[in-house]
Amino acid sequence: MNPPDPVGLLDTSLVIDLMVCDPEQLPAAAFVSAVTLAELSAGPLVARTDDERLQRQHVLQLAESTFDPLPFDAACARHFGAVVASLRRSGRKSRARGLDALIAATALAHDLPLYTKNPQDFEGIAGLSVRSGSGNQGPGDRR
Repeated sequence: MNPPDPVGLLDTSLVIDLMVCDPEQLPAAAFVSAVTLAELSAGPLVARTDDERLQRQHVLQLAESTFDPLPFDAACARHFGAVVASLRRSGRKSRARGLDALIAATALAHDLPLYTKNPQDFEGIAGLSVRSGSGNQGPGDRR
């Protein structure tokens, strides 16, 4: 196994499961995108049960208190265009994973590897360095 990078961008799936992830598989300095905080902010509002709402609110508050998010700025917007073009060239629909494309653009704009529990979500994006996160199961995993 390769050692983790000194810095990296965590996608939403890893932030959701941060408490169960193996820290040895994560970058020493981890960042998140403002897009991830947007996704996490929606979580409690669309939860189906009170328990799910509380769990999602806890994850949101943990993320907000742990990370200073990287903004989605003009550089990210320019990279987003390249991400969409890459996805279309590879035959994937960019709209289906729009938030993932915004997170990928943030990683590219900041020249950071992207850590995720769902590497298949980022296949076909030219220039993006993707690292698979912890193998531990958690709510951030796709079932």
